[in-house]
Amino acid sequence: MLLLEKFFKLKENGTDVRTELVAGLTTFLTMAYIIFVNPSILGDAGMPKGAVFVATCVAAALGCLIMGLYANYPIALAPGMGLNAYFAYVVVKGMGMPWEMALGAVFISGCLFLFVSVFKLREIIVNGIPHSIRTAITVGIGLFLGLISLKSAGIVVANPATLVSVGDLHKAPPLLAIIGFFIIVALDRLAVKGAILIGILAVTVLSFFVGGNHFDGLVAAPPSLAPTLFKLDIMGALSVGLLNVVLVFFLVELFDATGTLMGVANRAGLLVNGKMERLNKALMADSCAIAAGSLLGTSSTTAYIESAAGVQAGGRTGLTAVAVAVLFLACLFISPLAGVVPSYATAPALLYVACLMLRELVDIDWSDTTESVPAAIAALTMPFTYSIALGVAFGFISYAVLKLLTGRVREVRPVIWAIACVFTFKFVYLGAG
Repeated sequence: MLLLEKFFKLKENGTDVRTELVAGLTTFLTMAYIIFVNPSILGDAGMPKGAVFVATCVAAALGCLIMGLYANYPIALAPGMGLNAYFAYVVVKGMGMPWEMALGAVFISGCLFLFVSVFKLREIIVNGIPHSIRTAITVGIGLFLGLISLKSAGIVVANPATLVSVGDLHKAPPLLAIIGFFIIVALDRLAVKGAILIGILAVTVLSFFVGGNHFDGLVAAPPSLAPTLFKLDIMGALSVGLLNVVLVFFLVELFDATGTLMGVANRAGLLVNGKMERLNKALMADSCAIAAGSLLGTSSTTAYIESAAGVQAGGRTGLTAVAVAVLFLACLFISPLAGVVPSYATAPALLYVACLMLRELVDIDWSDTTESVPAAIAALTMPFTYSIALGVAFGFISYAVLKLLTGRVREVRPVIWAIACVFTFKFVYLGAG
């Protein structure tokens, strides 16, 4: 106990071992759904679900350990929602890139993230991107996740006449998904810890009775990690996906991590004069976790906003993150349970996360059309083109063009011009695919 007190500076932060461990359990329960959702999403990209399950748990544990032991913040990490959907549905299924190349792109983006963290370029990049575009990226990913979740649940289906239409709501999958969604929202509103996880498990249990699912046990040795371990193709990613794939991974990781870290730190009262004292350490922990995750076989790892739940329970130091890491490692032995969770059980979780991401719309200045229109274009084109990359590209380009045409070119920072020109060059010379 004395060693923990000294290493994590518990008294200095107004906490103790018991409080930190309870906070870790609280954070874990709010984000444990990822061990079921991530294999489901990356499995759609052709990756072996068993190996992805192990990679998800280990990558999350590594990220949490680095954050806890190196940065000493009560912030947990795991493969990120939105980024896994972009990886699976846009990069692999949409662009036809092998998942090994996609993992290579994740690794490169992690290295770029580490570079801007080490040389303290993060602030220059983040401050150069207008708030409206940063907000639009979050909202657009939310809309994209919403479409994916409704499709996975069978609530939205393809229609040659109208592009999309409602599915057969008399079937078990959409009905169970709807029930699961209401369970999650109601429990979360009632402040029940692990609401999303409970919703997923409730639908999974119901699927054994009305969905034709079969229970194969609860505990077993972890599946082999060999099918995904070190299978990334870095050279392949460099040859075909640097402009749109790596750039989008990098931008989303950067905004997501920075916003989450600052938000959770603010909630914990860990900001000094509005700044995080060890922000660069936290960002380096995030970037190292991204690179490590790609080596293991999962999409980008990032800081989780659900860490705020642990902070609310009293977590103030890295011991909270270390506790989350231990719990993720313990989950390695419940692979049979993860294997029987159907996609329509994880769909309600995706939909609820999507709904929460749409809250960012209130932060857009709707009175200024040179700000709101590019934001709306970025957000809307992500689900309608089924591509986060295209949404980001259209947002940056339209922002620069509208500022130029309205005589407000001085408001456009150099980083905006650079990214807009890169995407324009790609569209003109390489096409939009």
